[in-house]
Amino acid sequence: MNAYVPILVLGALGAAFAVFSVVVGAVTGPKRYNRAKLAAYECGVEPTPQPAGGGRFPVKYYLTAMLFIIFDIEIVFLYPWAVQFDSLGMFGLVQMLIFVALIGVAYAYDWRRGGLEWD
Repeated sequence: MNAYVPILVLGALGAAFAVFSVVVGAVTGPKRYNRAKLAAYECGVEPTPQPAGGGRFPVKYYLTAMLFIIFDIEIVFLYPWAVQFDSLGMFGLVQMLIFVALIGVAYAYDWRRGGLEWD
């Protein structure tokens, strides 16, 4: 348990700093509220009301999300593999080539569906 004490102390210090920063900002910051500041900000575009059942998202949204997940998963597995590359040997190399090939299939699907076209 003694090995985790520094991690817990660091986490507590981080949480205390975050809480302290929010409290000090709220107490010392200016209090000039107006209608523009209290309105929801959506990239400079006036927000529009949503239909009762919610709006429909275009397929392009899901393709972009899929592309993010592909790259995210790839990086999460490639960094530890690169660190332990020497100790894994040929087995690790073959397994990573299979993994990259599977990720390549998902990438090709997303590319084919137009997920990389930003119009």
